[in-house]
Amino acid sequence: MGLHFIQEHLDGTGTYARLLFVDFSSAFNTIIPELLSSKLLQLSVSPAVYQWIYSFLPGRTQQVRLGDTTSSTHTTSSGAPQGCVLSLLPFSCYRNDCTSKHLAVKLLKFADDTTVVGLIKDSDESAYNQEVERLQLWCRQQNLELCTLKTIKMILDFRKQFSPQLPLTLSNSHVSTVETFKFLGITVSQDLKWETDINSILKKAQQRMYFLRLLMKHGLPRELLRQFSTAVIESVLCSSITVWFGAATKKDKL
Repeated sequence: MGLHFIQEHLDGTGTYARLLFVDFSSAFNTIIPELLSSKLLQLSVSPAVYQWIYSFLPGRTQQVRLGDTTSSTHTTSSGAPQGCVLSLLPFSCYRNDCTSKHLAVKLLKFADDTTVVGLIKDSDESAYNQEVERLQLWCRQQNLELCTLKTIKMILDFRKQFSPQLPLTLSNSHVSTVETFKFLGITVSQDLKWETDINSILKKAQQRMYFLRLLMKHGLPRELLRQFSTAVIESVLCSSITVWFGAATKKDKL
């Protein structure tokens, strides 16, 4: 979806895109149950589901164990348990109202990953900068802290003549620029080419081929070998294939 917005925008003249890959510090640990409850009510969640989710968060106890030593019990009043299946749902509801007011700026959200996509035309970055400021304000209001060291930006600019990009700062920290970034398992490159991502996929598949050869060596039945190949190797080769295969070069496909 994000790449579709970007590529469609870059077809126009005098256009480029800015991507801000946002990282939150301990995102799931910062959920305030009271704030979440008001958001659930705004979403018209049924009373039963509302009570179920809300009762899941406050009043949880935890301890820390180091070797044979265990700390005293502490009751937490915020956050959601790490690694819990239900934790994703409250956090998704928690940041549901984090949206963009400008059509030229898209907010892509998945779990605790957030990407700000600025579709810039004629070097006018005012809407993009405003949305970045709004995101910082929203985070402060929701008890979410931006990890400025892990938050990075990428600029996609194919214009023949382009002006130097102004630096971006978050919480008085300069945001570094990268040429490639692994986004939801896909390596996105600044030139929108897929050689880096395809090489990564091939390397992972080749590593798993070793286990297939090992199973063949030990005489595993052909049907089980086929199932193993489909589940462990083919699944890697086909990962996000609808995103990169159409834009891959002939050399990459070989």
